[in-house]
Amino acid sequence: MIELEGVPELIDPVMVAAFEGWNDAGDAASGAVAHLDREWKGEVFAALDAEDYYDFQVNRPTVWLDNGVRKITWPTTRLSVVRIGGTKPRDLVLVRGIEPSMRWRSFCNEILGFAHELGVEMVVILGALLGDTPHTRPVPVSGVTSDADLARTMDLEETKYEGPTGIVGILQEACTHAGVPAVSLWAAVPHYVSQPPNPKATLALLNRLEDLIDIRIPLGELPEDARAWQLGVDQLAAEDSEVAEYVQTLEEARDTADLPEASGDAIAREFERYLRRRDPSAAAEPGDGAYLRETSGGLTLPPKRKADPEPAQPAEQAEQAQPAEQAEPAGEPREEPPAQAATPPEEDDTPPQA
Repeated sequence: MIELEGVPELIDPVMVAAFEGWNDAGDAASGAVAHLDREWKGEVFAALDAEDYYDFQVNRPTVWLDNGVRKITWPTTRLSVVRIGGTKPRDLVLVRGIEPSMRWRSFCNEILGFAHELGVEMVVILGALLGDTPHTRPVPVSGVTSDADLARTMDLEETKYEGPTGIVGILQEACTHAGVPAVSLWAAVPHYVSQPPNPKATLALLNRLEDLIDIRIPLGELPEDARAWQLGVDQLAAEDSEVAEYVQTLEEARDTADLPEASGDAIAREFERYLRRRDPSAAAEPGDGAYLRETSGGLTLPPKRKADPEPAQPAEQAEQAQPAEQAEPAGEPREEPPAQAATPPEEDDTPPQA
């Protein structure tokens, strides 16, 4: 049952959602919604029943002390509302949780029930994927939608993805079938430094969200955190010549392919390819670089192949989520859009949808 008591009438509300887990490389997407909630002091008005959607052996509850009294926090998805003031006030409905373990259709229907009751005009779902993008360059962010009219009017990519997907893709399609305009924004996170948090990717998502729904987001200390993050990765990479060399090859590839028409649609295509590679039914070919090895600096780097004169990208990483600007690997046909996570298994090259 949906209980909305105490929620005021909203002004031009937009729902912004992010889910920890498969679609959240570097915690960039969930970090963006958390930032919005924190900066605008969101008020939680609803939480989904954890029993309905989560396997507690996968997402375990946590125990904590409140003035000496033990309490339990259950993994769930919470909804809060924030009001943006100014000359053109509007409201955001923030949805933040963990990718559910089961009953995804019921989960999406419940989210859409809230959207309908609150009069939500559009749903924006944030995601982040691992890609062959250098940490020294701007974070590629792609916007994709299943709505052809929305793609035209908002300068987005119309997704043609086919293949395995996460809750971001399922919720977007559920919105489309329910007649609710929906957009997914995806940030590409360098696969060799995928440990959360990634404030630079979070900042990129928030900047794109600002442009999409025409609001001004207070960024607080996020720009400074992003600069500190990049400086820290620079220092780690400088300590390992092999990592530094690999980053340089990514920079050269990015700069070579950095054309105006390459950015948005290419990262979207790479996202679709990456999701396809995540299909757990397929096994990676031996020796294809499916596993990254740890380096002394805490970064990960693809292993070299004997025939390669310089560090080679793993086959599946070269296809998973290369930034939109990056040239296509030789012999690989380019498909449509993006997703996340490490070492996706080998698959065929049929296109995919987020």
